[in-house]
Amino acid sequence: MTPVPILPDLLARSRSAIAVPKAPLTVLALALVASSGFFHVFPGVDLSVCRWFYDDVEGFVLANSPPLRALRSSATWIMRGVVLLALFQLARHASAGRMAEHGAGRWLWLLSCLVFGPGLLVNGFLKEHWGRPRPRATVLFGGEAPFQKVWVISDWCDSNCSFVSGEASTAAWLVAAALMAPRRIRTTVTVLASIYAFAVSINRIAFGGHYLSDVVLAWLLCALVFMALSRLIQTTTAASFEPGAIGVMGFMKKKKGRTDRRQP
Repeated sequence: MTPVPILPDLLARSRSAIAVPKAPLTVLALALVASSGFFHVFPGVDLSVCRWFYDDVEGFVLANSPPLRALRSSATWIMRGVVLLALFQLARHASAGRMAEHGAGRWLWLLSCLVFGPGLLVNGFLKEHWGRPRPRATVLFGGEAPFQKVWVISDWCDSNCSFVSGEASTAAWLVAAALMAPRRIRTTVTVLASIYAFAVSINRIAFGGHYLSDVVLAWLLCALVFMALSRLIQTTTAASFEPGAIGVMGFMKKKKGRTDRRQP
């Protein structure tokens, strides 16, 4: 069985990709470390971005905006819709006895990304144990708690804390889901999903619910999880994937193997 690098090779088609198969994981890990170091050394960046949306008299005024509140709620409904679609597709493959095929593997990958990324890592672990108070809870923005830097564990928040953003991580997952769209519309769907995910993520900063670092690190952490999971999930029919969905290198190797077997 051959690992199917679903997400890394989708990204490998971009200009910034590196030809080495394991490079995307390495680059993402380095980006995570670099971003963490940047926000830790320059915490003023977090505070400055929050001040863009904060009024000394009225606080985070955009938090009461009906359109922005609707935008926030929409992400939950879209996520549920994608989950239902994924479950339906898995049930369809299971009923037909095709769970070992590539289609089932792709949907299993997508659901695994949600469970292990936004689910366990972000909401189950970081937000419950790091204790970073949300911006609106700090003294700088009308609250009582002190400001805490990234990756600093504190007791100023008991649960569902600021580090990192759960909704930004879900938004990142929606972009991963868009990468599974049919090839003819994949680029358009992914661009639209990315714009939507960016809006949802910035919306959390505008509401005083998160810092910029919470959003950026949520995206990087989840992307790292998504890529790692894509290397773990395997399929016996990788050759039937289209290059944009499983990775050009794996597809070409399978194709070459089939050609060689046909020769006398």
